[in-house]
Amino acid sequence: MNEISRRGGLALPPAMPPDPPPRARNLRAGPFGVLDIGSTKIACLIGRTDSDGALRALGSGLTRARGVRGGGITDLEEAERAIRAAVAMAEEMADYRLRTVTVNLSCGQPESRLFNVQWPVGSRQVTDADVRRVISEGRARAVTKGRETIHSLPVTFSVDETVGVADPRGHHCDVLSARLHVVDALSMALRNLGGAVSRCDLEISEVVCAPFAAGLSCLVEDERELGATIIDMGGGTTSLAVFFEGQLLHTAQVPVGGQHVTRDIAGVLSTPIDNAERLKTLYGNVHACQEDEREILAVQLIGEEDHQFAKIPRSMVIGIIRPRLEETFEMVRDRLDGAGLGRAAGGRVVLTGGACQLVGVRDLASRILDRPVRLGRPAGIRGLPESASGPAFATATGLLSLAAGEGRTLHDMQLETERPRGLLSRIVEFLRERV
Repeated sequence: MNEISRRGGLALPPAMPPDPPPRARNLRAGPFGVLDIGSTKIACLIGRTDSDGALRALGSGLTRARGVRGGGITDLEEAERAIRAAVAMAEEMADYRLRTVTVNLSCGQPESRLFNVQWPVGSRQVTDADVRRVISEGRARAVTKGRETIHSLPVTFSVDETVGVADPRGHHCDVLSARLHVVDALSMALRNLGGAVSRCDLEISEVVCAPFAAGLSCLVEDERELGATIIDMGGGTTSLAVFFEGQLLHTAQVPVGGQHVTRDIAGVLSTPIDNAERLKTLYGNVHACQEDEREILAVQLIGEEDHQFAKIPRSMVIGIIRPRLEETFEMVRDRLDGAGLGRAAGGRVVLTGGACQLVGVRDLASRILDRPVRLGRPAGIRGLPESASGPAFATATGLLSLAAGEGRTLHDMQLETERPRGLLSRIVEFLRERV
């Protein structure tokens, strides 16, 4: 009899055994490399997976983007030089030569669609081939002239009347159903992207939608499960992705980014682009106050001597920045409202990307989107230099996680399948799927 029982009290129940340790994630060991090709910068990361499952950055390279506008390749030679410079820096730091890279997609007007697909199983167990067939059927339905599918992501499976099945393999059923999220983009833009990378003696192992990578980098698990929208404010575009119940549910893009703010400042004040970027970075804000009227800034004018400047109040710079950012968030709001996602898109918003770092952007986004907003920073990668740990590197770090195998559905199987060649191969494939 314990001490509490002797005193007439109730004995406490025995302590519960600790939870079992989580299963080791099925991640690639590496090394592997990623390329974030944006309108303002090109970043390359090389990483590997440590023995405890954590990601480690072995090398990083960063260079100013050239030959890229709005996320798309506009000058192959300039883009090649910029990519080579970033890759060379990362390779030298990691002491490793890259052969293939995972690349972000921020061009080609990506579009997001959902498809419901059914596949007859015939009262037997669901196999890998059945899952691949369902996904192939979704890709076939999504085929659009002039566009190419980037992602075919299973959102959820159903076996007969049982819905919400995470992994249908091994279940007996008559009909396997799946809700697939398909993302595609303009074929020519993708070919130009591939051409720029191949000129650098690299092969693209995978193209990943930029906000998908940013969401994997900056959203915590509960946000992805309960519903959250990641808004990646890049230089040439602003992209968004909606996560719900742990899956990527929707993605979209608006053709406005931080470079448009810079060009607005340069155009209104007749100042060089570089000086406009400096004004935005040092003095940019969204909310003006009385002190901004009194603070006077010296602005270099285009074509004037270096020692000749115009004098303007800081409030003038803020008055140029605010309308463009309001327009950006209004366009994002319209994309979310038009997607018809309901509760999934009603959760909190996480801002990331270089353009989200202006003072007051969070409050402005919260007011226009009518949702709680926080700023997101990439986390969870060891060895990442301080200069590459800010919101501007959310896509690059997310790409590294995806290259390692994070964020995958049914990560232990290859979801894509090659089209069978020849009559004999088609017959073999037919028998394999149905016998």
